[in-house]
Amino acid sequence: MSKHKIKLRDFEIGGDKLTILAGPCVIESQEILDETASGLKEIAKDLDINFVFKSSFDKANRSSIKSFRGPGMSKGLKMLQAVKDKYDVPIVTDIHVPTQAESVAKVADILQIPAFLCRQTDLLVAAGHTKKIINIKKGQFLAPAQMKSLIEKVEKSGDRNILVTDRGASFGYNNLVVDFRGIPVMKEFGYPVVFDATHSVQLPGANGESSGGDRRFVPTLAKAAMAAGADALFFEVHPNPDKALSDGANMIALKDARKLFDICNKIFKLVRGLD
Repeated sequence: MSKHKIKLRDFEIGGDKLTILAGPCVIESQEILDETASGLKEIAKDLDINFVFKSSFDKANRSSIKSFRGPGMSKGLKMLQAVKDKYDVPIVTDIHVPTQAESVAKVADILQIPAFLCRQTDLLVAAGHTKKIINIKKGQFLAPAQMKSLIEKVEKSGDRNILVTDRGASFGYNNLVVDFRGIPVMKEFGYPVVFDATHSVQLPGANGESSGGDRRFVPTLAKAAMAAGADALFFEVHPNPDKALSDGANMIALKDARKLFDICNKIFKLVRGLD
């Protein structure tokens, strides 16, 4: 368990229940949001795990200017609010510039700092000023120990509601590798550690004008992260990943989520001596 358990609604991230942050990579339609949120909430209830719904209103970091980015902040936040109201689930979504923090905090329960932006001081400070839970994704270019200084930027902004997420490290051309030593290293900072099992199988820029990925390895990495002591898991989930408009190659299908979440939950409990 983490030293700092992060309170969210009626549960704690970093406590004795697994937390899963999951949903489509980017907002494509209200129908896809609804189908995914409804399905994932039911799975989480059945498995007795904590659930936070994730989707992005804008994917600002795309391989090509022609790539689909999402509906934008104004429309996207309305769509996420509709999910929040209809399914009574907490929301996590990305911010990309400091001016977005205040508006997004009115809808999202967790503000997520994208990996490529994790060292942007003004972004971290603006996020911290909202006093919301801040999920800092470790840049692919950083060693786990370097997350300490990023955590301090949020702490100095007056916010100690912090999560840190590993999503692999750059390794040669168009590939990522996961060093699971990073999970216990980052847990030493006292905050819950999340493992992003779907972005970790991404192949950045591998398709030229888009990134590739290999979802075959998502279960392997997710189970290994549980064994290494991660407090939470992050998955991008879609009803039909092969038709998704962003990150389809590394997203898991909604129909496969229950079995994977169940296995991960069992490992989570085993590692902590629960049950």
